[in-house]
Amino acid sequence: MSKVSKLEYIWLDGFEPTQSLRSKTLIRRKFSGKLKDCPDWSFDGSSTRQAEGNDSDCILKPVAIFPDPDRKNAYLVMNEVYNADGTPHATNARATIDDDDNDFWFGFEQEYFLWDPSTNLPLGFPRDQTPQGQFYCSVGAKNTFGREIIEEHLDMCLDAGLNVEGINAEVAAGQWEYQIFSKGAKNAGDEIWVSRYLAERNAEKYGLAIEWHPKPLGATDWNGSGMHANFSDSTLRKCGDEKVFNKVCEAFGKNIKKHMDVYGAHNEQRLTGLHETQSIHEFSYGVSDRGASIRIPVGTVEDGWKGRLEDRRPSSNGDPYKIASVIITTTKSAY
Repeated sequence: MSKVSKLEYIWLDGFEPTQSLRSKTLIRRKFSGKLKDCPDWSFDGSSTRQAEGNDSDCILKPVAIFPDPDRKNAYLVMNEVYNADGTPHATNARATIDDDDNDFWFGFEQEYFLWDPSTNLPLGFPRDQTPQGQFYCSVGAKNTFGREIIEEHLDMCLDAGLNVEGINAEVAAGQWEYQIFSKGAKNAGDEIWVSRYLAERNAEKYGLAIEWHPKPLGATDWNGSGMHANFSDSTLRKCGDEKVFNKVCEAFGKNIKKHMDVYGAHNEQRLTGLHETQSIHEFSYGVSDRGASIRIPVGTVEDGWKGRLEDRRPSSNGDPYKIASVIITTTKSAY
């Protein structure tokens, strides 16, 4: 037990249409390292668009703790934001998740760009007309940019205890992906947000930014960035019935706006029907179809219609809490 510990309190602000990460450090002496010993803490909500200046105190309530791999005697503490009266703040999407028994499992595929502020382009972005494609899962200095940054981030996530299941270079130059799996929607959201925080903080050391925008290169012939949501509950994992999977997919098709409202800002720029996406104006599902709104993995079929579904529509800047919440609600409605 360290005599002095640094607790980095992390939360989401009130910026729209996309919330940003905020953090500040609390020093504790003789800290146990356990979540139950992390106190509530206040912050100035008027500086984060979460309160007015004449009534500015918002409350941070710790919900998850991880060892901080990049600081001595330190921890990363994920928080929900509450009003001073003890009610969840309007920006607190985690509090809306109906999954207290952790029956839902999520695997999020987080894509993003390493962004060079000096050029306002992705790291290593070609200035000629090099087509995309050679960069996917690539190797070599002509194809792969920022690997040392990505490897460092991976090690930090693993050392923090995050359940990262893989990484790869993506289709566009300077674009990368990692995958995180967790049992329980709240747990999955916590891990994605902490992994994003570590990505941002790690990139600072290299003078780079992390670009979460789903289509940062605009109307070009380059892939955007998504955060495909793989999900299952006990019914999907055990039913062995194609009709149940179809029924769930059809329920998603009946709630398109409800989902798109929380799947990330500017997602219409990415969901065009090109670059392995279905149009934002249409809905489809199919086995092994990466051009569909929802893909039924071939492994689910081969396992006798037991397993998961993949919603390919969430964007890279989407809030995993909001995404998980609406997926749970729609899935339950199908039953």
